[in-house]
Amino acid sequence: MTAKPCPICGKPSIPDQAPFCSRRCRTVDLGRWFGEDYKVSTEEPAAEEGE
Repeated sequence: MTAKPCPICGKPSIPDQAPFCSRRCRTVDLGRWFGEDYKVSTEEPAAEEGE
């Protein structure tokens, strides 16, 4: 079975950090979620400012 590449840097992932290749890449991904670089789309209308 071939390991899928790390979604952050493209290196092969390792079982302990799957789907990442290292703790660093895992932390980078978490930081992107906290920084709102990633978004989950919904069908809810966007809230207007001031609500």
